[in-house]
Amino acid sequence: MVTNPRPFLFISAWVFAALVFAAAPAPAAAQQGPMPVTVAKPLVKKITEWDEYTGRFEATNRVEIRARVSGFLESIHFKDGDLVNKGDLLFVIDPRPFEAQLDVAKASLDAAKTRVNLSEREFKRAESLLKRNNISRETFDQRQAELETAKTAVLSAQAQIRIAKLNLEFTRVTAPISGRISDARVDVGNLIEGGSAQSTLLTTVVSIDPILFTFSTSEAEFLKYSRLDATGRLESSRHKAKPVFVRLMDEDAFTREGRMTFLDNELSSNTGTIRAQAVFENSSGFLVPGVFGRLRLIGSDEYEALLIPDSAVVSDQSKKMVLVVDADGNVKAAPVDMGPLHEGLRVIRGGVGPDDRIVVKGLQRARPGGKVIAKEADLLPDGTIMVRSGS
Repeated sequence: MVTNPRPFLFISAWVFAALVFAAAPAPAAAQQGPMPVTVAKPLVKKITEWDEYTGRFEATNRVEIRARVSGFLESIHFKDGDLVNKGDLLFVIDPRPFEAQLDVAKASLDAAKTRVNLSEREFKRAESLLKRNNISRETFDQRQAELETAKTAVLSAQAQIRIAKLNLEFTRVTAPISGRISDARVDVGNLIEGGSAQSTLLTTVVSIDPILFTFSTSEAEFLKYSRLDATGRLESSRHKAKPVFVRLMDEDAFTREGRMTFLDNELSSNTGTIRAQAVFENSSGFLVPGVFGRLRLIGSDEYEALLIPDSAVVSDQSKKMVLVVDADGNVKAAPVDMGPLHEGLRVIRGGVGPDDRIVVKGLQRARPGGKVIAKEADLLPDGTIMVRSGS
């Protein structure tokens, strides 16, 4: 069988043409020119820094209500979760055994007084007989000792009456502070243990107004505040009740004003932090112990700061930097030392100057070492970027 070579030749020619076309150089891509970006100089403004901390509210007073005498619980005189005032009756323990003890103590006092009267008469007779040498000195001393013992018994009986009255009073358990009460932990009819370390917990009461906010600060921040105080730039919270502001977790603004009241006397060896407290007015009772919040505390004296939009800061691994454009449109990366946010703008402690033009919009179109078309803008105090007309 003879094979026709024409199809083979045709296919070979097609493959050769394809290879030649593939090997031909592609037309050069059009060169892309400089891209436009918005640049602005840092905002120079006198500010006071505020440090922020997370903490929680605590009651200024929290009392566990426990019985001071043992007995059966007779009645409960509050509604669970109610507001109570100092001195309000909360629980009554069956008073009858203690009333009986008081009666016994009173009877013992009467008996002791009777013995005192008898001993006084016998002592007077012994005194008269001793003058006439009708009794021995030993007998006289015995009568005198009996009188002193009887008088001591009276004092003891009077003390027993006071104890019995106290125990009877303790059967009425009252609120030691004003505040909000928890639920009753024991039902009527149960035996209550009182007057010991194992006394039965009946309920708890927490004060409402004012309320404390407790937080912790690191060793580095504590040292910063100490040095500011030592140099006279910012007085310590130990000496002056500094103003503080708190917002709750569902709030955006720090509208709740309080004042610093306490700074602990040592740092925790476990956490390396020191505990602090501020007090807040809470007449409405809205703030509840245990609620978390975010606190702002003055962290510096007033100084002139450089501020830029936080969005103008880019990250390169652990470094923070901004893109700076010179007069010819050349872009370079400038590492910066960042401070806290202040009214929506980022404080820059170092790395750029007040006359540097920083890329604030169009960061994705700028690369270090490249060129851009810079559109001049002004950074306003509220963080608004206002592009200049004609840019």
